[in-house]
Amino acid sequence: MIKRKLLKELRDHLSKKEISLIIGPRQSGKTTLMFFLKNYLEKKGKKTLFLNLDIESDRQFFASQTTLIDKIQLELGYQGGFVFLDEIQRKENAGLFLKGIYDMGLPYKLIVSGSGSIELKEKIHESLIGRKRIFELKTLSFEEFINHKTNYQYENKFEEFLTIDKIQAQRLLEQYLKFGGYPKVVLAETLLEKERTIDEIYRSYLERDIALLGVVKTEAFSNLIKIIASQSGSLTNFSELSSTLGISVQTVKNYLWYAEKTFIIKKVAPYFKNIRKEITKSPTYYFTDLCLRNFALNLFGQEITNRQDAGLLFQNFVFLNLWENLKLGNAQIRFWRTKEGAEVDFVVDFVKEQIPIEVKFGKLKKTKISRSFRSFLNKYQPQKALIINLELKAEERVGRTKIFFIPYYLIKSYLKNNLGF
Repeated sequence: MIKRKLLKELRDHLSKKEISLIIGPRQSGKTTLMFFLKNYLEKKGKKTLFLNLDIESDRQFFASQTTLIDKIQLELGYQGGFVFLDEIQRKENAGLFLKGIYDMGLPYKLIVSGSGSIELKEKIHESLIGRKRIFELKTLSFEEFINHKTNYQYENKFEEFLTIDKIQAQRLLEQYLKFGGYPKVVLAETLLEKERTIDEIYRSYLERDIALLGVVKTEAFSNLIKIIASQSGSLTNFSELSSTLGISVQTVKNYLWYAEKTFIIKKVAPYFKNIRKEITKSPTYYFTDLCLRNFALNLFGQEITNRQDAGLLFQNFVFLNLWENLKLGNAQIRFWRTKEGAEVDFVVDFVKEQIPIEVKFGKLKKTKISRSFRSFLNKYQPQKALIINLELKAEERVGRTKIFFIPYYLIKSYLKNNLGF
């Protein structure tokens, strides 16, 4: 069993009338999480029904709302219970289908799961406004990965463990950078088994999720993902991608939108106040799981010390940590580039305050501030800034800016304690 932080939030929501809607990438563990909830309820003496639209014998019950309700009442009776509907994106017009059932006011709690395509094609979000709460299940976070790998011995001492046991911390970081957080990949015991697992996940994604969205040129889509993997964190030139892939600029943009809505990549927009002096609105992209990025580049399982892209991989890793820890706040993650070539990896934009962040994949021995980073500090004079690295913990001041040098495993606590998040 791999413990997921989202499980507690879902348990707390079981008492609410609104639909619990679990979304996330293929093979992130949505079905497993639903079975945990089902078992939890049954141990409390509650009645449950589990239906999966990927199972042909279950699919017959989704022919109409009446058919599904008849099945629910047959299994659970008329006094109420909990109904789990897995892979709902397979149902045409899923949003309207669920809305109709919800609005009947029946005594059943619906727990529903699906991939990103339900938001994209069936417009489920718009159909269920005011009737659902969305729970996004990502692949394993670094903290979830560490807890699992250490048998939950340091579950409440995550930062202390990584601070004290530096050899173990480095080993586990490299393992996460190589293999990412897909649960089945993490649980696979051999490299060959891990490779076969991610290959199946990616093929299934192309053949099912992307095909469901009407993408005809799956080879062009796959090649686009490979190119984005090779330049993650760099500016996206849509015209260049169009020329390379032999598809229109609009198709490139559509495919990237599909990839984002199905939880493969995440777009990061630029931060700027003076559009004339700072670079255009071209975005950058990061992968939502390092495993898929490595697989797309044919670098899956390769030792980090032998890779030229180790710095970019670590930068993607830091982005995922920032994204995870800022998800409940009102902050946006941006990046900064100027026409003169100055750049900052990330700018956490709180609207009234901006926090520049530079990422260094190295064991820094002393504080050092790059020219580009100083350029941002001089221009915007933020109160606080971060330089995230492997080991160094220190502070320095440049003008009115207090700069925190922190190890990657302290991101969460520094966002909470020092940045007022």
